[in-house]
Amino acid sequence: MRVDRKSFSTVKIGITAAFMALVCVSTMIFSIYVPATRGYFNIGEAMVYTTALLFGPVIGAVAGGVGSALADAILGYWIYAPATLLIKACEGAVVGLLGLKIVNISSTKRWRFFTIAIGLLIASLIGYIGTRLYTGVVEASIGLPLFGYYTLSANIPTIFWIGVMLLIVAIITYIGLLSHPRVGWMVFSMLLGGMIMVSGYFLYEWTLYGAAALVEIPVNIGQSVIGILIATPLVKAISRRAPWIRERFQ
Repeated sequence: MRVDRKSFSTVKIGITAAFMALVCVSTMIFSIYVPATRGYFNIGEAMVYTTALLFGPVIGAVAGGVGSALADAILGYWIYAPATLLIKACEGAVVGLLGLKIVNISSTKRWRFFTIAIGLLIASLIGYIGTRLYTGVVEASIGLPLFGYYTLSANIPTIFWIGVMLLIVAIITYIGLLSHPRVGWMVFSMLLGGMIMVSGYFLYEWTLYGAAALVEIPVNIGQSVIGILIATPLVKAISRRAPWIRERFQ
């Protein structure tokens, strides 16, 4: 069935608005306050990645940036809303743009080595910052700025971060060794988008709070990794059941 350009543009606007709302809701639905930077952990990355991979860089950037910034404003994190608009828009655009590329893996060994190296790099960064800043008694606050927080405390040993490092390496290596190269490239796209998000917030928080910005690096990396773990099977399932989505909108 043919759809004229005007109708198609209307459909794209509707999809952008719908996924903007989904990004906003997924960001708000679960949050953990980080006192040192006055930021918060959330699972909105999963919907930013899903939107970008399904509908491309334009819808990914608009829905990711505006939806995430709206969530910041609604939850009371006003100071982050302008930065979020730019950072999440860049993240969605990069993930969507890389997701369009058709990957031709000429060397399976090279692809596996690359995947394992990425896993080791991410795991080492999380492990280093985790053992330096999050070992011992650590507090986390669950709640919203407008309604107050419930603070939890726990004693985190060094072995916990070693376990996290091994788990991250295992998951990314598994993806690289056993999944189709297309899936591996999709994951790499999200990892690169996540790096943009982590570095963007670090630079913004450094200008606001100085060295305290280091505290949120593993939080944001964890946010990206969890987003990848949710978005990967979700995008695969939607693409398998409705392959026309990516063909029509990208």
